[in-house]
Amino acid sequence: MSQFDDNENISINPSRAEHFNQLVDRVVSRRGILKSGLGLGAVAFLGGNLAACSSDGGTEPVAPVPPQAPMLNFKQVSVGSGDAIVVPEGYVAETFVPWGTPLVKGAPAWKPDGSNTGADQALQMGDNHDGMHYFPISGTNSSEGLLVMNHEYINPEYFFAYEPGQTDVFGTWTLDKVRKAQHAHGVSVVHIKKDAAGKWQLVVGSAYNRRIHGNTPMLMTGTAAGHALLKTSADPFGSYAFGTLNNCGNGYTPWGSYITCEENFNGYFGTTVSGASQTALMKRYGLSSGRSGYRWEDFDNRFDWAKEPNESNRFGWIVEIDPFDPTSTPKKRTALGRFKHENAAYAIAADGRVVVYMGDDQAGEFVYKFVSEGKYDAANPTAPANRNLLESGKLYVARFSDGATKGDSMGTGEWLLLDKEANPSLKTDATLPDQASVLINARQAGTVAGATPMDRPEWVSVHPTTKEVYLTLTNNSGRSTTDDANPRTSNVYGQIIRWRETGGDAAALTFEWDHFVLAGNPSATPLKSAGSSNINAGNTFNSPDGLAFDHDGRLWIQTDGSAANTGNYAGQGNNQMLVADPKTREIRRFLVGPSGCEITGITFTPDMKTLFINVQHPGELGSHPNRPTIPTGTSADVYTLQNPLVFSKWPDANGGRPRSATVIITKADGGKIGS
Repeated sequence: MSQFDDNENISINPSRAEHFNQLVDRVVSRRGILKSGLGLGAVAFLGGNLAACSSDGGTEPVAPVPPQAPMLNFKQVSVGSGDAIVVPEGYVAETFVPWGTPLVKGAPAWKPDGSNTGADQALQMGDNHDGMHYFPISGTNSSEGLLVMNHEYINPEYFFAYEPGQTDVFGTWTLDKVRKAQHAHGVSVVHIKKDAAGKWQLVVGSAYNRRIHGNTPMLMTGTAAGHALLKTSADPFGSYAFGTLNNCGNGYTPWGSYITCEENFNGYFGTTVSGASQTALMKRYGLSSGRSGYRWEDFDNRFDWAKEPNESNRFGWIVEIDPFDPTSTPKKRTALGRFKHENAAYAIAADGRVVVYMGDDQAGEFVYKFVSEGKYDAANPTAPANRNLLESGKLYVARFSDGATKGDSMGTGEWLLLDKEANPSLKTDATLPDQASVLINARQAGTVAGATPMDRPEWVSVHPTTKEVYLTLTNNSGRSTTDDANPRTSNVYGQIIRWRETGGDAAALTFEWDHFVLAGNPSATPLKSAGSSNINAGNTFNSPDGLAFDHDGRLWIQTDGSAANTGNYAGQGNNQMLVADPKTREIRRFLVGPSGCEITGITFTPDMKTLFINVQHPGELGSHPNRPTIPTGTSADVYTLQNPLVFSKWPDANGGRPRSATVIITKADGGKIGS
């Protein structure tokens, strides 16, 4: 991990509540999940004719799922450690709109030596592509649409031009370099269309094409807007924020807006002021006590927390964007709480309210859901009232427990309301004086309420028909105890849990949970964890991260973990994308990415004939299996800057350096993905 990565594996949560892994250890030992992988409780999740808990403590029948054709109709690809995209037989993968692609009118060409300016970058595709969504230009159009995607961060070892003799990746540090980095973050709205040959092309000069970045004005909305903790010298009213950063996973709404999620915003804040003291709020969110890795505070005072103590409070939010109106102002929706948002997945409650599920991606943090105050008008999706549904509502945090029934391979849970007046624990807590403070410091509010600390809650996805909710817990490899014989004590592989809301209602206040898969590695020596029964030597993987259901109910799993391919990770190769059948729990590997990358971002055209994914940070150092010997006295980052193709040449061996890019996947016969 470099100085530019936030250490999400280190918990800074002071909660004394029982950690989810303690619960898992107890459940595993009692119910034998690791051995059988499918207990009686799991059958209920798969649609068996069992009884599920109802809101009054009784039971209600669960309709059986009708027989279906096999969902995984492709030949699994093998593990790989190469420098290319590998997809199944009969599929085609093409790269598209890599970092630096001219996007907005007047944008200059990308320069392979990294010498583009900050002004250039504001008009080009951002770096480190992440979550994204395809919006049809009209109706269910699968030949023309807007591909909207996040740009999470930069890799300085590839991002700037090398200056002979420099001793760090910044070289001669300037305000323009700071601006270039800020402009590589955020969101790109990309108008795409199939040409006469059926190939996707960027619509050059389209009015829809847009860059939203680290300096774009944004409106603060909801209860926290205007609060004293959001006021700065540039915005004394606490109403407008400038920019969005560390845009990780995403979401979208049924009324056609895009949701971008601000994750590790803390890493951009540091101070040049010697002896300055942080507030408890800064510490709870992990701001550096001294200089930041990015060094933006050297030239931009708003990232110096001693000079602008409230600026960091304006990040860590859900941001809603209208992709079809390039003049619209993005809105930071404070009602959904402030934390390290990974992604956001919506569901519609039984009474029409909108529910948004979210995870806080750090070891020991929580799972949340928002329930809107207003109701969604499905008959008129673009109605003004729909477009303001994320303005106000109730925020909840999850507590997981065993449940009343023992030996059923299932637990229960409840949603705890984070409301200053309605929650007795919050009402008496002087550190959270009002509801705005609860939202701004949602982490502390969750701790006070008694939520369950989790292992890096990342992407959430809702099954399109059963409405069960699935969540990746990527790993907790940074825990202080490491016992390779106990797979859950040192959780280096991660897992996916799922829950069913009581009565099938997304707004319910109770739920039942189970594991869908415990990732592991039957080939590891010494063995850390073989995982659950649906893990084998053929489909082994670690660190599930991205997660999405397609329209037919397949579960797509993307990984962001170790590519060392040795020891605990032997036989797992580069990061990958797998597909699972939620009913049979079968998992197959669909794709392997190039060296050093993360596989992330996933969306489909409505006809399911085009799949878009993103390849992020190809060539990133990490645990690279082919890492060369770096000369003594030279840092790994500077060595990479001098030799940008040393770890990866993807996507273009002649392109000068590795670049994040979108990958378009289709079937050679023109059929539906997965068919």
